[in-house]
Formats: sequence, structure tokens, C-alpha cells
Amino acid sequence: MSGRAWVFGDRIDTDVLAPGALMKLPAAALASHCLEAVRPGFAAQVKPGDFVVAGRAFGVGSSREQAAISLKLLGVRAVIAQSFARIFFRNAFNVGLPALILEDAAQIGDGDALDLDFRSGRLTDESSGETFQVQPIPEHLLQIIDAGGLMAYLKNRRSGSAAAP
Repeated sequence: MSGRAWVFGDRIDTDVLAPGALMKLPAAALASHCLEAVRPGFAAQVKPGDFVVAGRAFGVGSSREQAAISLKLLGVRAVIAQSFARIFFRNAFNVGLPALILEDAAQIGDGDALDLDFRSGRLTDESSGETFQVQPIPEHLLQIIDAGGLMAYLKNRRSGSAAAP
């Protein structure tokens, strides 16, 4: 299954992912404003399975988990960036949104068709024919993603339906 690459630059902060002035909105309404300050129409045009690709320090700024939640609600399959702000990186996995580090992220073009195998870390840019190796996701984080986020993972573990890492 392929998804479209939505390419952004460096230092995409949480204020453009989940605008502070709109934080009192319900999650779905907040998500409809995701990235509009840097790419008007993104929230309306992104499709489930698409990828956000960015440069350095993605998710810098406030420690709001709504930034990762907004992307997840819009159906973003994964965020691929050269680097992440630590709190965004953790919040992404906590809500079940894969955040993958790829030093060569700048080689991916806006609108390129991407295919990603989370387990192997193999990312294929079907538009250019290039293949990249993202940093592999540790097994315990894959379990959280598979469960749909940290809370679902913990609930499953408590009920005995998920193996301990």
C-alpha cells in the first residue's frame, strides 16, 4: 500500500500542527487546522495512508500531544524526518503514529508515492525508484503501534491479550 509524500522543511513546530488558539476545539476540529499555517488545504487534502516527510527538528515547540493526534486523526501513516523534537517523537508513538528517522529525507519529492515496511525499515520511493533504510523501530514501539497507541497497548497487556516487551 502506497501513500503520498507531503514534504515540509525544518522546524515544523507544534503550533502549526495543533494551533494553540484552537486547543479548546474537539480533536477532529483541531485536526482540520493541522499545518494550515505552512500549507493551506493540507488537512482537507491529505488521505489516509499518506506520509508527512520533513527536515530537522520536526515537532519542536510545546509538548502538546494534540500535534501527533491531529496527524493520526487525518490518517497520516507515518512521519518521516531527519530528526524529531524528543517530546513529539514520544507523543507520536504514544498515540500510535510511527515517527521514523531518515537522514536522506530531503531526497523525497513532494507528492512522491512511498511504500514503507515498518518491520524492515525499508522505504521505497516508487516515484523515483530509490530505496532508503529508515532507522528501525524497536520491537516494543512496534507493539504500541500495532495496538493503536500506548493506552490501548497497556489495556491489552492488562487483559492478557498482548505479550510483554
